[in-house]
Amino acid sequence: MTFALDLQKFAEKAKAKADDAVGGIVVRVAAELDRRSPVGDATFWKSPPPKGYVGGHFRANWRLGVDVMPQGEVAGVDPTGGRTQGAIIAGIPEQSAGKVYYLVNNAPYALRIEDGRSRQAPTGLVGLTAMQFQKIVDDAVEALPE
Repeated sequence: MTFALDLQKFAEKAKAKADDAVGGIVVRVAAELDRRSPVGDATFWKSPPPKGYVGGHFRANWRLGVDVMPQGEVAGVDPTGGRTQGAIIAGIPEQSAGKVYYLVNNAPYALRIEDGRSRQAPTGLVGLTAMQFQKIVDDAVEALPE
């Protein structure tokens, strides 16, 4: 094997690891945002909920954008976050390194939740997740195979 081929194999391996690390980081950040996301609990509301109310609209509105920020609100609910997380994971490109990722929530009350106006998230969630970002990166890199 020549030196040039050795370098090419090294570059390919490094690129694959970078792709895996970036994908893992996006998945972990999305999971943390989902875990911290409040799901409407009408027992604490001043007014009764609409008939048939099911919480989870905020969770359903977490969206992934790759190189472009998603716009608009998503209809419906996802109380467990499973469907939304699945869509985010499916949206991560195989060659994920070198791209800009946006995890956004366009629910009209998202900023109020981040400002602490939720009993379930009194200190918000995005800022707290951002404070954990270095640990999320470290964990994703540590999880890479040798």
